[in-house]
Amino acid sequence: MSNDKNSIITRRQAVKLGAGALAMPTVLRSGGALAADDVIRIGYVNARTGPLAGFGEADAFTLEQMQKLLATGLSSGGKTYKVEIISKDSQSNPNRAAEVASELILSNKVDLLLATSTPDVTNPVADQAEVNEVPCITTNCPWQPYFFGRNGDPAKGFKWTYHFFWGLEDVIGAFLALWESIPTNKVIGGIFPNDADGNAWGDAKIGFPPALQKAGFKLVDPGRYQPMSNDFTAQITAFKQAGAEIVTGNMIPPDFATFWAQCAQQGFKPKIVTIGKALLFPSVIDSLGARGEGLTSEIWWTPNHPFKSSLTGQSARDLTDAYTKATGRPWTQPIGFQHALFEVAIDVLKRAKNVKDSKSVLEAIVATDYKSIVGPVKWSGQPVKNVTKTPLVAGQWRKTDKGFDLVVTQNKTGPEIPVGGALVPLT
Repeated sequence: MSNDKNSIITRRQAVKLGAGALAMPTVLRSGGALAADDVIRIGYVNARTGPLAGFGEADAFTLEQMQKLLATGLSSGGKTYKVEIISKDSQSNPNRAAEVASELILSNKVDLLLATSTPDVTNPVADQAEVNEVPCITTNCPWQPYFFGRNGDPAKGFKWTYHFFWGLEDVIGAFLALWESIPTNKVIGGIFPNDADGNAWGDAKIGFPPALQKAGFKLVDPGRYQPMSNDFTAQITAFKQAGAEIVTGNMIPPDFATFWAQCAQQGFKPKIVTIGKALLFPSVIDSLGARGEGLTSEIWWTPNHPFKSSLTGQSARDLTDAYTKATGRPWTQPIGFQHALFEVAIDVLKRAKNVKDSKSVLEAIVATDYKSIVGPVKWSGQPVKNVTKTPLVAGQWRKTDKGFDLVVTQNKTGPEIPVGGALVPLT
C-alpha cells in the first residue's frame, strides 16, 4: 500500500464500498445501545485467515480477555465510558486491510485504531489512519518495513501513527549471535520474497547484506522470489554451488514448507536454517514433522520473559498458561504483543483529557511511558519519531514429549531474557 492519497479512501471522499466487499466485523460491546459520545470505539485489524493466519491465532483469546476487563467500562477524563472493540480480518491481504481500516474510520467512527502483524497489515491500516487523522498504534512488524515501507521521512515522521516492535538491526544482531555460537564456513544463503518484509530484509543499505559483510559472512542472494512460489530450484542450486552452511531469510509459512521440502529432495543440508516469520509458530513446526526440529528463528516473546502486564498483573508465564488452558493450544509469540497492544491502548485512553477528541488521544499516545508484558513502551524519538523498540533474542525449536518447544539459545542481544539451551546444528 503506497502513501499516495489518491489510492486511500478518506473522510473527504464520497466513496461507498459495496456490501459484498467487506465481511461482517466482530464487535465486542461492554454495554447496550448508547449515544455515540458515551461509547469509546476501538478498531482492531489483524490477519486471522490466509497465509498470515498464524499471527491471529491468539485473537479470540485476547479479545475475550479485553471484553471481560472492560465489562464495567473505562474511566477517562472524569467520566466512565462503555467500550466497543470492533475487530476485522485482513485476510492476509494489504488491500483488504486498507478497506476494513477505512470502514472502521468512516462507518464505525473509531476513536483509536489498532493493527498488528507484518507490513501487509500494519502499513495499509496506518496509512488510512494518517490520512484520515485518526490516532493509530501498531505492532508485530519490524520498524523499517513499517516506517520506510510507508515512505516515512526520519526528519519529519508521521503525525497520527505510532509503532512498537524491534528493527532489522536487532534481528541481524540476534541472528549473528546465534550463528557465531557454532563453527561454520560463514557462507549464508539468503532467501527473500518480493514483498515489503523481504525487500527490507534484503535491502543493500538497511537490510542484511552490509551487516553480514561487516561481520565476515558471505551472503549468496539469488534475488527476490514471488510469494506463493512452487519452485525454489534456482535458489537451492545457488546455495549448494556456494557451499552455504547457513540459510536465512523472511518467508510466509507455505513458502517455507515448499522450500524446505525441496531442499530435502535436492540433497541440500545446511547446518543452520534461521527464517523470520515462517518459523514463529508451533502449528507451522508441527506441520513439518521431524524436519521441524532444530530450525531456528527470532524470538520476540516467551513465557520466560521477565515482564508483566500493568493492566492485569499477569506475568508472561501467567498469560501463556491462561492461553493454553483456555484454548488447549501451545503458546505462540503473538500472545504477548497482542496483549501489549491493548494494554497500551487502554492506558492511552485512560490518560486522554478528552477521549472523544482525536488530538487529545494523540497527545496521550505521544506521552506514553508504560511498562507492558513485552517490555517498556515509550516514544522518545528513537530510532525515529513514531517508533519505540522492544527486546529481541533468537532460539531453536526442540522436540519434547508434548510437541515442539521454542528454546532461547542466545541472549547476547537481550541479556534480561533467560537462555534455555545451546544451539545444536541440524542433522
